[in-house]
Amino acid sequence: MQANKTSILADASKYIKDLKEKVEEAAAASSAADGSSSTSGSAMSATVSVSSVELDSNSSSSCRRRGFRINVSMERSRPGLLVLVLEVLEELGLDILDADISCADHTAFRLQALGSGQGESVDEQMVRQAVLQAISKCMDHD
Repeated sequence: MQANKTSILADASKYIKDLKEKVEEAAAASSAADGSSSTSGSAMSATVSVSSVELDSNSSSSCRRRGFRINVSMERSRPGLLVLVLEVLEELGLDILDADISCADHTAFRLQALGSGQGESVDEQMVRQAVLQAISKCMDHD
């Protein structure tokens, strides 16, 4: 009877791993369809997507601000990753208005942020590239 329970647990574990792989593949395909950028390291992949949004600071159309919705997803976090990402956003002159962050060393890293910028000089591609460079820098120090 014990061997039967062990076999059931092994089968369940394999099934869960297979499902997890399918979910990751579907998420990667969905990100690619949305125009996201990805970078891969040896066993690491990061998905970064940035979209432009218009922020209403008040009812006057002359005071409208432009912002960015920034989504970063990685299989595993790295020490210092969050700090590096926030530093590059600050260097671009973006103020983080709202953020949902999940990170701990060696677990998945997720960042969903809304940032606002005052100038027109920063675009989606610049934000995306800056975040990807921060991730690359963090992975190089590992």
